Amino acid sequence: MEAILAIVKNNLKKPVVGIALGAIVGLILGLIFGWMVWPVEYTDGTPEILRADLQRDYLRMTVDSYNRTGDADAAMKRWDELGDAAGPTYISLQSDPGYLNAAEIQKFGQLVQSVKGAPIQAGAPAESGSMTGLSQIIFFASIAVVAILLGVGGLYLFRLFRRGSGAVTPVMQAAELSRNVEKTDYRTHGLEPPITQSMTTYVFGYDLYDESFSIDTQGGKYLGEYGVGICEKIGVGDPKKVTALEVWLFEENDIKTATKVLMSEHAYNDPAIRARLEPKGELIPLKQGEEVLLETANLQLLATVVDLEYGMGALPQNSYFQRVTLEFAIWPRSKA
Repeated sequence: MEAILAIVKNNLKKPVVGIALGAIVGLILGLIFGWMVWPVEYTDGTPEILRADLQRDYLRMTVDSYNRTGDADAAMKRWDELGDAAGPTYISLQSDPGYLNAAEIQKFGQLVQSVKGAPIQAGAPAESGSMTGLSQIIFFASIAVVAILLGVGGLYLFRLFRRGSGAVTPVMQAAELSRNVEKTDYRTHGLEPPITQSMTTYVFGYDLYDESFSIDTQGGKYLGEYGVGICEKIGVGDPKKVTALEVWLFEENDIKTATKVLMSEHAYNDPAIRARLEPKGELIPLKQGEEVLLETANLQLLATVVDLEYGMGALPQNSYFQRVTLEFAIWPRSKA
């Protein structure tokens, strides 16, 4: 599970993936809020947007009112408010008169024909007045877009997890190596237990290697962060041939971040590489068992090289890492 989460985390760092997932999540949340949490509420709408059965009820009342009052102007105004649904509703009313009689309905129909100058047309049957025209297009287009985005997102995640579950990736190897290394018991060295202690592993092919950890007291107070990432590569092509790693320590109460560069034997002895990396911090040749100390105003980070293996290939000997496992431990500076 940790390896899969690491794969997802690394893929989310890609801008395209982040934007796509953000668009999918945003659209889904928008539709949920638009349809369920804050649905559209109609105020002062016309009968044209009502359901077909409610439109028949409305026209029955219109016919009944006209036959009682004889107010042709009010009757025609109410007829017009039915819009395109007026004709089909009148035709359906003839077969479903309710409390009206056929003579009342026919009399109202004659009024409409005399005013409009044309016989009442049935037109297209109105299945539902609650969603017509543009609203139907928008509704079904939204469903289509959501379905497409969910399909694309699901396919991407399926391929991602299948790839992660089938082959052993460098990310999975790194997580497994870190998990199997026993942490140092610093009490046997006469030291107090550290505030926090962690393992991290770089494996050849882990091109997005960039680990960071939070420093918190037992009471949950945030003190800072520390981590390690790729600093320099050598040669060309993929995977990257990493020749230097950068270890850093940040303290909330210190404006300066402490950094040191852990270099391969070849990189440390190459003047050009040294010149490029010197501005980043103190340069240290990486060796098995090496202990590197970083300090801020109130914190100390001890980074220990637990495991080191160089890659073999056409590049110079001991020029890039095949595998590096580091153990980090943090103490208050006054007690370390």
